Amino acid sequence: MSVAWNAFTPVSALIGGAIIGVAAALFAVLNGRIAELSGILGGLLRPQAGDLSWRVVFVAGLVAAPLAYSLFAVLPEVQIDAGYALLVAAGLVVGVGTRYGAGCTSGHGVCGISRLSLRSVVGTLAFMGTGFATVFATRHLLGL
Repeated sequence: MSVAWNAFTPVSALIGGAIIGVAAALFAVLNGRIAELSGILGGLLRPQAGDLSWRVVFVAGLVAAPLAYSLFAVLPEVQIDAGYALLVAAGLVVGVGTRYGAGCTSGHGVCGISRLSLRSVVGTLAFMGTGFATVFATRHLLGL
C-alpha cells in the first residue's frame, strides 16, 4: 500500500469540513432541523403541507453548488470503476441502511456527534467500520 501524497489535501479538506459544519449549524439554528440528507430526500417522496419548499431549495442547492463552482474552476474528472447494476445495488443497500439506522452519515456523523448523541457516535462507528471492512474484503480478500 502507498499513499498518493499529491492527492493529500488537508487544507482544502479542513475548509470543506468547516463549511459543512457551519452550514449544518446554521440549518439547525435557522430552521430548527438537522441537516440529515436521507431524511430531507425521503421527505420529498412523501411531502407534507408546508414541508416541501425548504426541502426542494436544499436539494437544489446541492445541485447548484458544483455548477456554480464550475464557473470559476474546472471540475475534477469523474471516474467510476463500477457498472450500473453495482451502483444501483449499492444505492439500494445504502438507502435501506439509512432507514434501519434512523439516519445517514450526514445526520449522525456531522450533526449527531456534534450534539454528543451516543446513538450517533455508535452509528458513525458502525458506518465507518463497515466501510473499512468492505474495502478490505473487496480489495485484499477478493482482489477486486
